[in-house]
Amino acid sequence: MSALDEVGSLQHETLGERVTCELRALLIAGRLAPGEKLSLRRVAEALGVSMMPVREAVSRLAADKALEVLPGRAVRVPVLTLAQFRELTRIRLVVEGFAAEEATKVITDAQIAVVAQHEAAFLAAAKDPPDPAAAVGANRDLHFSLYEAAGMPSLIEMISRLWLKAGPILNLDMRHEPKRLDGGSAVVAHAQLLAALRRRDPAAARQALVEDISAAAEHIERTARLAE
Repeated sequence: MSALDEVGSLQHETLGERVTCELRALLIAGRLAPGEKLSLRRVAEALGVSMMPVREAVSRLAADKALEVLPGRAVRVPVLTLAQFRELTRIRLVVEGFAAEEATKVITDAQIAVVAQHEAAFLAAAKDPPDPAAAVGANRDLHFSLYEAAGMPSLIEMISRLWLKAGPILNLDMRHEPKRLDGGSAVVAHAQLLAALRRRDPAAARQALVEDISAAAEHIERTARLAE
């Protein structure tokens, strides 16, 4: 293989990773809804790349079960059953609760300030009239700024994979139910979480995080009509 061939392969790999990152971000942010079909050509045009890195990205995300390839090579965001959603929620409670607890043990004042900034952004987006898209982004940033404070890259990778599956339904729910924002359970849980961080109380931080996830999951079970 010539040097030029090696450079070409590296560039292709970089494009594939870039497309994967873009699609991952859309899934985690709930910008792609459960059951929504993706046009690979449209993705390629939007990102200014060829079809090959898009197909590569879809293959990676399908392996993580964040996307599914249907007969005829159609691609869509998976639709969770009630059992799958409940299983995912139970795992999130354990893993993300652990992350909140561990982060509280080592979090710095500067990192708490970052979490507080995201909480303020969430509150601003939640006010009447609410801005669901901004609230979704602030909620994601708040959670991940907390988890990253634990200083455990493997843990962040695990949580990101969970959010790839949970993000579409959780954030679609938040977008479609603006009443959940203004004075809702997330506002209360975030305030309790921030207070626990400032007190350096790991158990309270974990409890606030668990209540945040549980309240959202209970609301989705009541309203989303997930298939049995």
